Amino acid sequence: MSSLLRGLSKNQLTRTLVARPFTTANILRYPKTNTPEDFTFLPTNTLPQKPRKSGLTEIRGPYYAPVTQTYLTELLKDWGEYVDGVKFAGGSFSLMPPERLRALINTAHEHGCYVSTGGFIERVLSTSAGNQTIIEKYLKACKDFGFDVVELSSGFLSLPTDDWAALVELTASYGLKPKPEVGIQWGAGGDASVAELEAAGSRDPKWLIDRAKKFIDAGAYMIMIESEGITENVREWRTDTISAITSSLPKDKIMFEAADPAVFAYHIQNQGADANLFIDHSQIVQLACLRKGIWGTGGTFSRVVTFEGYQKKS
Repeated sequence: MSSLLRGLSKNQLTRTLVARPFTTANILRYPKTNTPEDFTFLPTNTLPQKPRKSGLTEIRGPYYAPVTQTYLTELLKDWGEYVDGVKFAGGSFSLMPPERLRALINTAHEHGCYVSTGGFIERVLSTSAGNQTIIEKYLKACKDFGFDVVELSSGFLSLPTDDWAALVELTASYGLKPKPEVGIQWGAGGDASVAELEAAGSRDPKWLIDRAKKFIDAGAYMIMIESEGITENVREWRTDTISAITSSLPKDKIMFEAADPAVFAYHIQNQGADANLFIDHSQIVQLACLRKGIWGTGGTFSRVVTFEGYQKKS
């Protein structure tokens, strides 16, 4: 104890300690009346509010790991502000008990998220030989269960472009949002090895761009850009293809598959914080921190910014 406090009575000592602003006694005795309720006083990038047209984040739902209603509820309670859509992969929804599927879809809707079928249409097309009755039954079932978006992919299939565009129109007629998935890699969508994809061969970026434009004209809500052959399962990224796509197609009409932190960081660096991206559900925190400009790697830390005046109008 300080020599200045020796000799004081107990009451005098208590009053002295309470009066000192940085003592433990002061902290315990008086509640903090000016403590912020959250951390919004710290500056972060301004992004469009939900429902938004740019800066969309679609997360992968059940496939590589189960995503239950409980898990999705807890995830969206914490991070729902940064999630715009939930996508089923590999047709996983078709194996779920109907009541559990409806509950999962309802949970996403309760948090302002759309729900996508993923590219299961490829299975429907291949097993039905393109039978219109079966395809329409599939679309009706998707609508009845509460799906919002039907992804129209054909990575494994040879599908005439006009037929593909007709599927866009048919999907829209059921009140669903058609989302064609296009890419440059033949056989994409099955997580094939680099050697397998190289052997299969790839297409010119113009092939992708021409079809994307046709599908947008047919009423596509958005175009999903397949990552295989561009940034996934390749020896070197095809950044030339990414540049060709972003230079030729409207930004609010394209979404890149980017379920790899290095890949979504690249898209944010080159397109900005409001790029539309598909990621794994486990990566939402990392992407949200990057979009808001609060964290990153050596190449992105404190370098991702937005202009508030524009983003508030978006």
